[in-house]
Amino acid sequence: MTFIKELIYGSSIKNEILSGITVAIALVPEAIAFSFIAGVDPLIGLYAACIMGFFTSLLGGRPGMISGATGAIAVVVAATVQTYGEAYLYPTIILGGLIQMAVGALRLGKFIRLVPHSVMLGFVNGLAIVIFMAQFPMFGSDASGVFACYSGTKLFTISALVALTIVIMVVLPRFTKAIPSALVAILVIAGLSFVPGIETPTVFNLLKGKSMQGGLPSVFTDYPADLFSMATLKIILLPAISVAGVGLIESLLTLTIIDERTDTRGSGNRESLAQGVANCISGAFGSMGGCAMIGQSMININSGARGRLSGLVAAITLLMFIMFLSPVIEMIPVAALIGVMFMVAYGTFEWSSIKNIKKTPKDDFLIMIIVAVVTVVFHNLALAVAIGVVLSALAFAWDHATGIHARIRKDENGIKHYDIHGPLFFGSTTAFGEIFDAKSDEDKVIIDFESSRVVDQSGIEAIRKLNDKYQEVGKEISFVNLSKGCKDILATAKIDISIDPDKRKFMVVYDA
Repeated sequence: MTFIKELIYGSSIKNEILSGITVAIALVPEAIAFSFIAGVDPLIGLYAACIMGFFTSLLGGRPGMISGATGAIAVVVAATVQTYGEAYLYPTIILGGLIQMAVGALRLGKFIRLVPHSVMLGFVNGLAIVIFMAQFPMFGSDASGVFACYSGTKLFTISALVALTIVIMVVLPRFTKAIPSALVAILVIAGLSFVPGIETPTVFNLLKGKSMQGGLPSVFTDYPADLFSMATLKIILLPAISVAGVGLIESLLTLTIIDERTDTRGSGNRESLAQGVANCISGAFGSMGGCAMIGQSMININSGARGRLSGLVAAITLLMFIMFLSPVIEMIPVAALIGVMFMVAYGTFEWSSIKNIKKTPKDDFLIMIIVAVVTVVFHNLALAVAIGVVLSALAFAWDHATGIHARIRKDENGIKHYDIHGPLFFGSTTAFGEIFDAKSDEDKVIIDFESSRVVDQSGIEAIRKLNDKYQEVGKEISFVNLSKGCKDILATAKIDISIDPDKRKFMVVYDA
């Protein structure tokens, strides 16, 4: 019953179907382009879009999100295909899918919450720029599919059609949202392409003059003869881990972004399982696998779709295109698809990150820029996110390393108290040690951790060293209000210090 509700999920059947058809059309050029990057036949990328889209929409944790063949996965598998051949691509995708299923089964999808907002903004902005830049090579292609920028009348024609596509997508929603503006724009530009004197490249040119029509793919074909050997495992293991990691990072970040845009909440663990299942099936049917696609997901969401039906319709429609309607798709002008993707890039970019630059902490803004630049330069989303997370962690550690301090007081018995404020961890141990001077301090000292927390082993070691310094000069030092975990670690390590000797309330006499 829940699945039936999720088919349209607050949308309408009409919106879901029309949006799914629009997404299917938008999937075509990217699936073809990413096939070229991976070094495989375009049909392999198109089948990947069908399989990934269908099973993630059916089983995934984020209704309305679209998956398919992606550039991130294409870049990862390209080296394997080039070095060892296409036969090793499919077991790589299957193994990557199994790893993703394990992540979902172990409920590790929640770790996406560790990605800071600044990193997420950098990822989104960088991906928007990548989508935008990826359209420029399509401004020129001859019948053989060789990209070479047009000039003169041809350049003016394709540019004008791209501009008209953008105008339709901007203006039409102000009058009606009954039909997705992207679909209307594609149909209008396709109609104009038949007007005498208007010559513009079509999807057929992207296919290098080869028809995209084909039958259903076969299962477990063209696999290496030594599939179940250690030699094959050594070849596919690292690429499979990369496929799993890159796919999950892109999918879970896209899920989080769609959550924010729709004010709903998806399931990262369920999505991880679905991505794994889809990749296993994709590899079994001889296609290149994939993950969530932020561009097509934004087309889907902006077209009014919110449920699973749109993704299912997109996958089935694309399969019908391949099997029966490929001549129709091949006639779609590239200009229309470029215009649609330009608008996707514009809608994907978080413009608020630029508008609110004065309100954003400098560290966060710098990290956002670095993540975006790495995404654009290397087209490696996993690397960009990893760098962003590390930089954010270092910035956090630095801020808290300088934040530890002590409030000093004396009681009526002349015992000196240090009330520690701020976390004690590897970054703050130096500042913590500089608070004390064992030689010139009082004979009895109490260190109070009620407003502090010992975070790691470095903090434990800092406590031990401080205890030793005071004992060496014959002075008494005690530690109070340590957490239970900290006490347990001290006991396990057999560190002999005085813990919580007396928790009586003293009259406070502040140091001058």
